[in-house]
Formats: sequence, C-alpha cells, structure tokens
Amino acid sequence: MALINRISRLFKADFHAVLDQIEEPEALLKQAIRDMEDDLASATQRINLCAHDQEALTVRKSELEDTVSEFGTKLDLCFESEKEDLARNIIRKRLETERLLKRLNAKQIANAKYLSEQRAMLDQNDSTLESLRQKAELFAQHVPVQTDGSTEFDDTAWIGREMTVAEDEVEIAFLREKNLRSAS
Repeated sequence: MALINRISRLFKADFHAVLDQIEEPEALLKQAIRDMEDDLASATQRINLCAHDQEALTVRKSELEDTVSEFGTKLDLCFESEKEDLARNIIRKRLETERLLKRLNAKQIANAKYLSEQRAMLDQNDSTLESLRQKAELFAQHVPVQTDGSTEFDDTAWIGREMTVAEDEVEIAFLREKNLRSAS
C-alpha cells in the first residue's frame, strides 16, 4: 500500500511539474484581471439593481404615507355621517397600510445597509483591481526575455543559473575545507 501511495505521489509531482512548465505567469495574471473585471461588472450590476429597488421602495413608501393621511379625512367624513361600518372598514385598511408601511421601512433600512456594504466592497475590489493592473503593467515591462525564449522568472532557467558552480568557487571552498581540517 505504501508503494502505491509513493508512486501516486510521484505521478502527481510529475504532472504538476509539467503544468508548471506549461503555465505562463503573464497569461495567468491577465486572466485573473479579466475574471476580476467580470466580477466587478457583475457586482456593479447588482448594486445598480439594488439602488433601483431602493428608489422604488422610497416611492412606494411615499404613496403609502399619502394613503394613510387620506384615511384620516375619510374617517372624519364617516363619523360626521354616522357611518360606523364604513369607518371600521377604513380603519382596517389604515391598519393594514400602516403594517405594510412598517415592513417597507424595515426593508428599506436593510436594503440601504446592504447597498452601502456592497458599494464599500466594490470600491475596495476596484482599488485591488487597479493595483493588479499596475503590477501587471510593471511585470510586462520588466520581464527580460532570454535568447532561448525563457524569461528571467522562468523557474527552470532560474534554477539552472543558481545551481551552476564555477571551478574557482570549488577551489576556494576546497582550500577553506583543507585549512579547517589541518588547523584542528
């Protein structure tokens, strides 16, 4: 069982190494920016819809407040005309309208809170996107391309340059080791 796990890990590592060689950092960065732009466009659309709903709630709330005030004059007329049954119906409608108005107020407050949170998040994400764009611009300007087509940020090229040891470095290290051992 341990042998199968080790072989499986080996294949995964080889597969990931191949993927690392295929991936291009600049292309990945551009795709991340495009994805973020799409997300921001979607968030902006949601915010616009929410703002439209907020305006509609304000209009509906104003209409209901006008209706509640009209009930007062209708009730005055009913009591002057001694129409108690009609007055009861108007009171029922006024109570229902007041409840609806109360629910609309609560919904408007919740919607305003959600809208402000979403706008703050959009501003933050917009600044993050702008920062990514600037970094991508710098990355595109400062990636020197080698003659073999690799870049300075190419993992295998970097490892090759860092792992190369010159003969004089070997000689100096050899002499140090020899001095250390002869001194002791």
